[in-house]
Amino acid sequence: MQKTDVLIVGAGPTGLVLALWLQAQGITVRIIDKTSAPGTTSRAMVVHARTLELYRQMGMADAVAAAGHPSRVVNIWARAKRRAQIDMRDFGGDITPYPYLLIYPQDHHEAFLCDQLAARGLTIERNTELLDAKDEGDHVTAKLRGPDGKTRTCTARFMVGADGAASTVRKGLGGKFKGGTYRSLLYVADVEVAQDMFNGNVHLSFEETDFLLVFPYGTEGKMRLVGSIRPERVARSVDLNFEDVGRESLHALGIQVTHLNWFSTYKSHHRMTDRFRHGNIFLAGDAAHIHSPAGGQGMNTGIGDAINLAWKLTAAVNGRGNDALLESYHAERAAFARTLIKTTDQAFNLASRKGSVFGFMRTYVVPNIAKLAFGLASARAAMFRAISQVAITYADGPLGAGKAGEVSGGDRLPFVQLDKGDNFGPLADIIWQVHVYGQPTDALRTWCSDRDIPLHVFGWNAACEAAGLEQGAAYLLRPDTYVGCAAPQGDTQLLETYMAGLGL
Repeated sequence: MQKTDVLIVGAGPTGLVLALWLQAQGITVRIIDKTSAPGTTSRAMVVHARTLELYRQMGMADAVAAAGHPSRVVNIWARAKRRAQIDMRDFGGDITPYPYLLIYPQDHHEAFLCDQLAARGLTIERNTELLDAKDEGDHVTAKLRGPDGKTRTCTARFMVGADGAASTVRKGLGGKFKGGTYRSLLYVADVEVAQDMFNGNVHLSFEETDFLLVFPYGTEGKMRLVGSIRPERVARSVDLNFEDVGRESLHALGIQVTHLNWFSTYKSHHRMTDRFRHGNIFLAGDAAHIHSPAGGQGMNTGIGDAINLAWKLTAAVNGRGNDALLESYHAERAAFARTLIKTTDQAFNLASRKGSVFGFMRTYVVPNIAKLAFGLASARAAMFRAISQVAITYADGPLGAGKAGEVSGGDRLPFVQLDKGDNFGPLADIIWQVHVYGQPTDALRTWCSDRDIPLHVFGWNAACEAAGLEQGAAYLLRPDTYVGCAAPQGDTQLLETYMAGLGL
């Protein structure tokens, strides 16, 4: 019988990131997957700014950014003309170190994460399937079938199901997965084109009968297309090919495909489980929630699940923190997933539904509203914050306390550019830490020293004020870089009460 701290079922991006973050915090991990190798095709194309910010913790952000293609401009087309444009170069640098959409296909992304695991001495146990699992109260017992066909038992303090929408873990728990399937049939195609006129930018085209998303790879003439199948062809259940795709948007953008590398069709779903936690067993990523492709949120959300959960499992394994800390995983991530499903559902229905009303909305109403809205810097910034996931907040959740300036406990720490570097540098340490912008009080210095919590002091400047920070306040940061407690004037009693309430 093999023992481990955490057994992870599923070696997609969610499971891989969870394994990396746990291992970095000293937790022993087993990660299994029933497939023989990582996927070679994918629908997920975008790595958002918030994911890159979190990757910076592990020193991976620069490598991922270099491997992908940063796209700083998104264009919206309708009736063969560009109707709106959002240029992240105008404002994004004040929001995040990564003011762009990074085009990085999921198959490349998974291969990178697998290499990171291998470099850290972790092995993915492939062709290994979970047969059964039982929560014993203080640990989980799992029966696994290995590549040799033999059944073995593994015990783990915790188990996490990151095994996709058809999750064996979730089904074994009897977890619900309510939602539905969109009527539209979509395609994803990896193509080469005769003439690349897109300058490495992302393009979204709305026409009366279809829509199209264009993701350039950064290699001249290569791009990924996501769009709709012609309505009259949808009834055909087999043998659909590239000749069946909607052509109106392709023609509107002047795209002439010279070579098709691969092509796939799929139905999109929107579903969510009722509980992300069942005792010592947790669900993450597509095992817990699936979304429409609108905004490229799904994979990034699963990665966010993993990093939110990793530090909480670490605390529990090390005997720090109470049960409320573990329970907060469901409260924080389910609330975000629920909101995300609602918003992406609305956007996807508008983009994909058939009929004259939806066609009119796509080609006339939406482009004109977008043109007016994106003319305002505040609207462009708000759109980028939402899509890039830097706007995610847990301020209404159980782990947020206090407010200093415009920053509440539960918020993402605002990004501030300094004379040398930025305030995100210390976040590379996956630990609790305190930030002060201005001068900390002697009492705060003593409080941090007595509890072995690093104190990082930054000089106050106009950028701090613009970011909504308060001079001299103490911002207690969680290991996942969100503000846990915001203490005006460095109030140590507030900080002490907060930590004690979590059993830390």
